Amino acid sequence: MLKLPNFVGGFMKQFSDARHKIFLVGGTVRGLIMDHPVNDWDFTTDATPQEIMKLFPHSYYNNQFGTVGIPMKQGEDSLVFEVTTHRKESEYTNVRHPDKVEWSKDLNEDLARRDFTINAIAYDGETLFDPYNGQKDISDRIIRAVGDPDKRLKEDALRLMRAIRQAAQLGFLIEKNTKDSIQKNSHLITSISWERIRDEFFKILSSKNPADGILFLRSAHILKSILPEVEAGFGVDQKSPQRHHIFDVGTHSVESLRHCPSEKVITRFATLIHDIGKVETYQKEEKTGIITFYNHEVVGEQQAAQIADRFKLSKEEKKQLVMLVRQHQFTVSEDQSDKALRRFIRQIGVENIDEMIALRTGDRLGSGAKETSWRTELFKKRLVEVQNVPFSIHDLKITGEDVMKELEIKPGPPVGEIMKQLFEMVDDEKLKNERKELLVELQKIKKTAE
Repeated sequence: MLKLPNFVGGFMKQFSDARHKIFLVGGTVRGLIMDHPVNDWDFTTDATPQEIMKLFPHSYYNNQFGTVGIPMKQGEDSLVFEVTTHRKESEYTNVRHPDKVEWSKDLNEDLARRDFTINAIAYDGETLFDPYNGQKDISDRIIRAVGDPDKRLKEDALRLMRAIRQAAQLGFLIEKNTKDSIQKNSHLITSISWERIRDEFFKILSSKNPADGILFLRSAHILKSILPEVEAGFGVDQKSPQRHHIFDVGTHSVESLRHCPSEKVITRFATLIHDIGKVETYQKEEKTGIITFYNHEVVGEQQAAQIADRFKLSKEEKKQLVMLVRQHQFTVSEDQSDKALRRFIRQIGVENIDEMIALRTGDRLGSGAKETSWRTELFKKRLVEVQNVPFSIHDLKITGEDVMKELEIKPGPPVGEIMKQLFEMVDDEKLKNERKELLVELQKIKKTAE
């Protein structure tokens, strides 16, 4: 018997007291079986949405698929229980949603319409209902469609990606018939909105096995439809004299993602696409055999912007994705001046330093190089140290008011010019950012003007 928290058991008892059957279902049951933390509690019941809302007047129902949301309190935490009325199978002529929704009183009818066997298990608090041997597939670490895989995938084409996402999240493999069906029906992904594709893709990137997820997408013939820029990199050679790469561009991109230490989805996305500009900029010298990709980061920047728009990213997500791709070729040298380092930080933003370093780490390991080098470690240390110096005019220890007071001038462009002049002196380390020294410098400027 699977152990349930008291607040879940108490919730289910309210249904049984009202003579309704209720079951935990889907990923919730899978999580309990695998002893994973469960954050989302999903239920199926023979009660209609109207009957559920009578039991819980504070619930809400704003969809056509029978799912009622019931806000709950657990200590100081707020959560929502989603309870869906048993449904029958239906026709799906648009490969996205059922043509009509019919309620059912039969649990087996509801489980028969679910996507994969590992999600077609129900639990009433005492007994597991598992008509499609989902427990065995969990034990065998297999993703298998319920019934006919062609039928399941054509009902909702997003299941093409959902199978791969769950394989990446759980570290499972996809059963052969299901995998063959995904490949055969891969073209259907183009019927799905980019918002839904993005959400599923981000879950793959956020999983424990994002690189394997991308390779699954590729072998399933889906990657070429959603990220043709990455697909195009496979077979573009990088092995040549004077180059450290051991993989082609596509494989390097995936391996960079595999080794990226950041858990932030945009950083992982940028790591995957950071070299997409190499396909267009590839050149090989006939005499030396040296391969070059001059300005690939500039081309990649333009492509990254197009990808961001395609995936319907927010303005902030797009800005960060494009910046990481554009700046990933940053120089690491012991000869760099502090001013050059501060300029680099201003270009990427202080908040993005760790993410840029994470991309570089993935890039190095994905090339077959060591994780870091003494130059990189020195660079990281100096990035911290140079932040003690002002990054902009606003960081100066004096203001425009001080300039007007000391020089006895009125507001206007000269005030800004003088502030800019002082900042450049501080940035060049010719002057300390201390109020007393800055005021002394203002007096020098005043005397010069007189």
